[in-house]
Amino acid sequence: MNSINWWLLFYGLLFAIGILLAYTAFGQLQKTHSLLKNGIKTTATIKEFVVTRGENNNMYAPVFEYMDRRQDLKRYTSKVKSYPAPYDIGEKVKIVYDKSDSSKMKVISFWGLYNGSVILGMIAGPFLVIGGAYLAYQLF
Repeated sequence: MNSINWWLLFYGLLFAIGILLAYTAFGQLQKTHSLLKNGIKTTATIKEFVVTRGENNNMYAPVFEYMDRRQDLKRYTSKVKSYPAPYDIGEKVKIVYDKSDSSKMKVISFWGLYNGSVILGMIAGPFLVIGGAYLAYQLF
């Protein structure tokens, strides 16, 4: 196999990785839209923070408390930790949760809804551009 074929294979692989990441980002976007369309919107209260030690600072994961549609009190600890704390204790936050599983919830904000899609899309972009541009240049 000559060197040009190795480069085609390499950039083809980069392009395929970009396609896979973009497809996953689109899937996350579809799940979010489905949750917004079919989920139940309510208001949660920040009750406390789960504090963990990061490399340089403490990381804060908010604990949300809300009433589901059956009026059961639910608590949800965010998987996303940050420094500084993103909310104040007692702060009210709009959320949406799944009708069938109230533990599947998201904060109604741009980052709360679309963080997975945005991050995957940002990673996919360079793979698609670099791999696709090289393939287009060599093949056309």
